[in-house]
Amino acid sequence: MASVHTSASRPYHLVIFGASGFTGQFVVEEVARTVSEGPQGNLKWAVAGRSKKKLEQVLDQAASVLGKPELRTGVDIIFADVEEPDSLAAMCKQAVIVLNCVGPYRFFGEPVVKACVENGAHHLDICGEPQFLEGMQLTYHNQASERGVYIIGSCGFDSIPADMGVLYTREQFKGTLTAVESFLTVKTGPEGGCIHDGTWQSAIYGFADSHKLQSLRRKFNYKPLPSVGPKLKRRGAVFYSNEIQQYTVPFMGSDPSVVKRTQRFLVEEYQASPVQYGAYAGIGGICNIIKLMLAGMMFWLLVKFSFGQNLLIKYPELFSFGLFSKAGPTRKQMESSSFRFVFYGEGYSEGLDPSQGKPNGKICTLVQGPECGYVATPIAMVQAALTILNESTALPKRGGVYTPGAVFAKTTLIERLNKHGIQFSVI
Repeated sequence: MASVHTSASRPYHLVIFGASGFTGQFVVEEVARTVSEGPQGNLKWAVAGRSKKKLEQVLDQAASVLGKPELRTGVDIIFADVEEPDSLAAMCKQAVIVLNCVGPYRFFGEPVVKACVENGAHHLDICGEPQFLEGMQLTYHNQASERGVYIIGSCGFDSIPADMGVLYTREQFKGTLTAVESFLTVKTGPEGGCIHDGTWQSAIYGFADSHKLQSLRRKFNYKPLPSVGPKLKRRGAVFYSNEIQQYTVPFMGSDPSVVKRTQRFLVEEYQASPVQYGAYAGIGGICNIIKLMLAGMMFWLLVKFSFGQNLLIKYPELFSFGLFSKAGPTRKQMESSSFRFVFYGEGYSEGLDPSQGKPNGKICTLVQGPECGYVATPIAMVQAALTILNESTALPKRGGVYTPGAVFAKTTLIERLNKHGIQFSVI
């Protein structure tokens, strides 16, 4: 069984790598808020990165925001750089869990995963890049399994609400759940909202390399998942959703990939009945459709060429109509933003044979919470880490490269999230 305990040579429960990045700042603040939830009410943690000065500034800002002046001197700083493997190894040897906030992960993620596997530290990231996530599974799963190390991707808004939301929906359904569709809507306040351009860069490189993802998936030699119930039909590229009363598009993030990997794990490990999944996001009215079409055409035209990619990276606000920005959202914008994931499921009632006839049961569940990227994401990541530290007996018996649903299916992660503002309910 994987070890989750500190020792004289491994003194920190958590090390936040990339703490001086935009998202890293908020992960630091969330860890500082939740130190009493660590093992025996205590959490030993440190921050890591390339610049001691920037990390000191992060701790100073966290101290000011939280009213905890002790953060300025009471949190250790570790030097670590993705271009210096020895520094990563030294960091990983000191940590039970590394919270990796350094993206885009396709460029900077693998050296950290490698160092964690080789030096016995569990690894959580907030990646929404399927190519990286699945590539790490292909490359490191067996090695991580042998060494008892958990490598868990997508532990932020991508993709804990979706992955755990599907599992929650299945748990609440009385019978055999066969299919789920999720619909995401995001609400902003009078100040508006935006996303830091680190996510924009990940999207650019992801779409530019999309052909490589298909090639990567063929290397797994997966057999098709068993089919239960009617095949879930894909919806159109743009359609009006009666479920959320607005125009909707397929969700372009990592959620479908992550959920499918979780379902495969549950089938293979526990002989569970797989749930089909479709993910969609609301975009509003006609004006937003026009904006999306214009932005989409420019994006697809430019992303195919290196000079176009450079233009997209240099001017995120222009090409995304303000959705992404180099500055990221303000704290005031974050405070007034929120998300809603509605899950519509169908299946067969208890006692009915899923191989006979059409599904006769339906269920609707909701996952809702605060601003996606920099409030909900740190909450999800930190609660995932605390679950590992506090509930090791409920985790998979072997290490490996896993999705959140695969690791946390038998834990109280959902209850923990409920207490911290990411709420799961039946509606």
